Amino acid sequence: MRETFSFRVRFGNFEVEISGNRDEVFKTVEMLPSLMANVSKAFEVAKTKPTSTVETAFVYPVVSGSNCSEAVLKLLESDWGNEPRTLPELTDALKANALHYPSTTLSGVLTWLTKKGKIKRWKTDKGYVYAYVRKEET
Repeated sequence: MRETFSFRVRFGNFEVEISGNRDEVFKTVEMLPSLMANVSKAFEVAKTKPTSTVETAFVYPVVSGSNCSEAVLKLLESDWGNEPRTLPELTDALKANALHYPSTTLSGVLTWLTKKGKIKRWKTDKGYVYAYVRKEET
């Protein structure tokens, strides 16, 4: 099992995360001054583009919750949740919000929310995906 190490920096609404093994991340952090210049330029370009064309793969909604199920529902109710999301995507989005739940806990919460009819789940090529059940769908 490969152990991963992550380093995350937030700039306003944008966030950069460097992940890999510990040595890879430390080598990348040593190059951070030159990388930050490039990242800063990229964020400036993103700010000048209309929101609808900005890549949103790593821009997560800001959520909080008193428990895991509340946080998951807020994620899936958001614009980010308009696209069905996998368990790893939900885990990453929660971590980006400093909400750290084990995958076993999150998996159980997703099963419970599915049984309650609050979210729906189906199998795709990416694995199981989850989506919020909008009121007009019930």
